[in-house]
Amino acid sequence: MARLRFSFGTMGSGKSTLALQIHHNLASRGLKGLLCSQLDRADGKVSSALGVSADAVEVGPKLNLYELALAMRERHGHLDYMVCDEAQFYLIEQVDQLARIVDELGADVYAFGLLTSFQGLLFDGTRRLLELADESVEVQVEARCWCGSQATHNARLVDGVQVYDGELFVVDDPENHQVTYDLRCRRHWVSGDSGNTETDRAIRSILAEQAG
Repeated sequence: MARLRFSFGTMGSGKSTLALQIHHNLASRGLKGLLCSQLDRADGKVSSALGVSADAVEVGPKLNLYELALAMRERHGHLDYMVCDEAQFYLIEQVDQLARIVDELGADVYAFGLLTSFQGLLFDGTRRLLELADESVEVQVEARCWCGSQATHNARLVDGVQVYDGELFVVDDPENHQVTYDLRCRRHWVSGDSGNTETDRAIRSILAEQAG
């Protein structure tokens, strides 16, 4: 029986790497599938921070994923699976379409995404996936905050200062501010602490020595 599986984690937890691995493994067995993404670091691809990538369907807000799956099935005679990276950015109706693909077309769907935005709130796509998925699992590659604790939140920094307000999707800042993202534990996400004090730098140094 086909299933909708949602795998979630913070930035740097290996979601895209796992998505690429699943797609490769299934395709190498001769199964027919689709690899999809949205707002990836490389347009038209799913790309891992490890440097691995593969061509993918770019999911824009007007794309009907159910119709895409139907077209794929008509072209190849069947559709076995879909792998959907950056699924937190999908619209609610697109997540509903993924559920239809599972239930009506009998294809497995593997969705990957973040739980919360830099504001600490669930993405709309993530919320819907948690509501509909047959299985929701956390990616087990643990990302770490600068203090060494497990990272639970994604922080947005503007010119090095953490912000909690602003547009959800930022590609290029119109005022040429430097926009970056960092991983934080809940404590340091709430406090906005970037670990740049003398004590914090000492902690970083100790952690680096232990890791080495």
